[in-house]
Amino acid sequence: MSHSLLDLVGNTPLVESAVLNTNKNVRLFFKLEGHNPGGSVKDRAALNMIRSGLERGDIKPGSRLIEATSGNTGIALAMIAGIYKLDIELVMPENSTKERVQTMRAYGAKVTLTSADVGIEGARDYAEAKVRDEGYQMLNQFANDDNWRAHYKTTGPEIWRDTEGGITHFVSSMGTTGTIMGTSTFLKEQDERIQIVGVQPTDNSRIPGIRKWPEAYLPKIFKPEKVDQILEVSEAEATEMARKLAKEEGIFAGMSSGGAAAAALRLAETLDSGTIVSIICDRGDRYLSSDLF
Repeated sequence: MSHSLLDLVGNTPLVESAVLNTNKNVRLFFKLEGHNPGGSVKDRAALNMIRSGLERGDIKPGSRLIEATSGNTGIALAMIAGIYKLDIELVMPENSTKERVQTMRAYGAKVTLTSADVGIEGARDYAEAKVRDEGYQMLNQFANDDNWRAHYKTTGPEIWRDTEGGITHFVSSMGTTGTIMGTSTFLKEQDERIQIVGVQPTDNSRIPGIRKWPEAYLPKIFKPEKVDQILEVSEAEATEMARKLAKEEGIFAGMSSGGAAAAALRLAETLDSGTIVSIICDRGDRYLSSDLF
């Protein structure tokens, strides 16, 4: 059967923890989003934002797109914009890993690096200035409903299907919050008792892909009532768990996945029974130039 590359976005594997989960009464599954063609969960949102924008006529051939990103969304947007023959500029802090920058450029995107001192907030400010002053068009993953709707349409239904409706807890790192918002909305419609657990960094921890946003930068798509519980993880916990996932489970992923897995395992220890699904949002190979591994 032939597929276009975009047909391969989604339907990622769900694998059960074979080693790290020691509570025999709880099943812990990892959803391996690194199996998307662009290597991360962000393929889903990027595809839905571009495809839906084109279908509505919000995005047109010749549109000059721009987006601030910490990495995975940028790679996904670069890949998908290239397929649709759209020009895109991606704005990232200069301390982003070189694998991310090189991958985006390989897909044909223009990459602009902003000061590491102002982080992703500075990249967002730069992109917004280009929209305001130079006529660029921003997809704005932080405020674009097509972000969370991607997970309402795909991630949530896949988890419900693959656990045969047995899921009791969903654990996801929180960045733009699109994954947790869309998946929560779908799963709660199936069974309102399902607990949605968001993962944030502890104060002063820097974990790529997980954020505790200042109020002025809080994603507009975030609805706090859709999250039942927030667990905080430290940078050290996320790093250690990413390494353990690779060594003990054979799951090669980044720090945000390590953070989510650490929270999921902590949660599993507190439960008498249940079925937990935790998002493994990307692949570890885009962190090889960092000190993660």
